[in-house]
Amino acid sequence: MKLSKDDVLSLLKDVKDPLTGQDIVASGRVGALQIEEDQLRCTLIYTQSLDPQQKSSLNFACMQAINGAHPNVAVHIHLETQHTQGQSQQSVLPQVKHIIAVASGKGGVGKSTVSTNLALGLKKAGYKVGLIDADLYGPSIPTMLGLEGVKPKIVDLHGKQKIVPLTAHGIPVISIGFIVEPEQAVVLRGPRLAGIIKQFIEECVWPELDYLVIDLPPGTGDIQLTLVQTVPLTGVIIVTTPQKVAVADALKALNMFRLPSVEVPILGVLENMAWFTPLELPEKKYYLFGQGGGKILAEKGESTMLGQIPMYQGIMQGGEQGKPVVLDDDHPEIQRIWEEVTDQVIASVAHRLAMMGPSTVVQMQG
Repeated sequence: MKLSKDDVLSLLKDVKDPLTGQDIVASGRVGALQIEEDQLRCTLIYTQSLDPQQKSSLNFACMQAINGAHPNVAVHIHLETQHTQGQSQQSVLPQVKHIIAVASGKGGVGKSTVSTNLALGLKKAGYKVGLIDADLYGPSIPTMLGLEGVKPKIVDLHGKQKIVPLTAHGIPVISIGFIVEPEQAVVLRGPRLAGIIKQFIEECVWPELDYLVIDLPPGTGDIQLTLVQTVPLTGVIIVTTPQKVAVADALKALNMFRLPSVEVPILGVLENMAWFTPLELPEKKYYLFGQGGGKILAEKGESTMLGQIPMYQGIMQGGEQGKPVVLDDDHPEIQRIWEEVTDQVIASVAHRLAMMGPSTVVQMQG
């Protein structure tokens, strides 16, 4: 039977992309196909160079896929590296459309709770979402997603060892909390911190995603700088509580991303613990930490408010039980608030792309 281009594409779906872990057809790697009698010439397109071992393994896998069904066809695979504007900036995670970082100026403002519920809120809205817990010193997301004590798998992908993220509530997630014991202190200097963040990004098998949410540690340190120099961030969400001291620290974090040498867009400000509502008094609002902090931060940072999240017993219980409140139908009012916040984030991403175009990796000197 004569080999057709459709046959070739169907067979190449069994070949994994060494960078994304997905098949090379879905990853958009297959370029020109030429079929002449018993000769097949296929070009695979990459936006970054593969090492010799990856090239050899990928070439052999393609030949094996075709010759397994058509043994008499001579298969010629050509790998082409294209460094075009825009494409080269997306080469680290080409299968991810939008990358959102969640940041804060200080700890204890509920940033991990925000990251987890936002990721699941986006998943609930119909998007394909992943989650990275980049808070290496205080990883909370394994607890919040009910993944304590679970270890990720390691797979061989064209001669390279890759980490397979765990899955919770339909989203892939990676955290250093999956690698170290819960009681183990993480004592790392800057270069090692940077290395782990790059591992989570470059050495994990991330599927095709609409959104990748990254939960950052508090402050303005090595992890933040490594991230902006590694991936093209779509934007950052700044989390604060209404307190003056929290707002002051959050403004420092916000201003770091606005530095001329960084210039990562701020998608907006989210005020957490905006008020306290007891379960038995659902109409009451007690402003334990004051009022207006989020609005002040948004104004000073020339940004916008994405919403206000109250202190609510269901949020704490959901985080400790591995079932975030955005998925808990027993708390419809707080679910509604999170859905509104999710809608605001989606709208902010769309506005940011319309105004500024595709994201780029930050090029910092020194």
